[in-house]
Amino acid sequence: MILRAFLSAILVAVVSQAAPMKALLIDGRNNHDWKATTPVLKKLLEETGLFEVTVVTAPPDNEALKSFQPRFAGYNVVVLNYNDFGPQNAGDWPEATQNDFLGYVKNGGGVVSYHAADNAFPKWPEFNQVIGLGGWGGRNEKDGPYLRWRDGALMKDSTPGIAGSHGPRHPFVIEIRNANHPITKGLPEKWMHATDELYDRLRGPGENLTLLATAFSAPDQKGTGENEPILFTIQYGKGRVFHTTLGHDTAAMQCVGFIVTLQRGAEWAATGKVTQKVPADFPGPDKVSLRQ
Repeated sequence: MILRAFLSAILVAVVSQAAPMKALLIDGRNNHDWKATTPVLKKLLEETGLFEVTVVTAPPDNEALKSFQPRFAGYNVVVLNYNDFGPQNAGDWPEATQNDFLGYVKNGGGVVSYHAADNAFPKWPEFNQVIGLGGWGGRNEKDGPYLRWRDGALMKDSTPGIAGSHGPRHPFVIEIRNANHPITKGLPEKWMHATDELYDRLRGPGENLTLLATAFSAPDQKGTGENEPILFTIQYGKGRVFHTTLGHDTAAMQCVGFIVTLQRGAEWAATGKVTQKVPADFPGPDKVSLRQ
């Protein structure tokens, strides 16, 4: 009996290691170059050995989009490389797909909101609950406050104004604000990110949100003079959401800081824990670290 139990345990362990989690990556519409960034996202997730990634591409024409209905059930995490940036928000998903997505997350499905995915669906209130903060698409104070890191604490700022902005692309320092979260545990307190867009003035409901990291939006880079949310998580029902504003293009995605936080964030969204170690080439506060 003891031998049988021992062998069964080994078999379960082997099967678990051999069966990666399933990730669904949605693209097809974006005001960014999704055709270039989707293969990178897929590669980065699969190279962890934790994920098998399926890409679903939304159709380009609005009539076909009316029947766009990916099957979320059965996936451990959904990665969004999608937005509907354009006239009249023409990239809205049909109502049935919206309901399926919300049901998936509420019942425990994981989500990764990658970079400009937070531009999506400004008129869909529940989506904005899922991602916590968003920008552009006509968002303003009606959609929720700004979130500010001031005097060592996160605060809400209801000042009227636009949602979503950034200055010219440049390298910037990211500061960890929650060193105990599984995604950020073990990362340096400060690290230099590669040339990228530094999103500022994001606003939204910001409910059940845990801030992980900020970056200073410098006025000399046409920024706000605020420490802006860069990495954060949201609890939506039973679902876990990791939101990264980083990764405008494939050059920015070479930053080891982006790579590691994406990989760890996806694992956390899928499982609630992180097993990946912090690599030796993770950047420090003074120098960018890149992988080709």
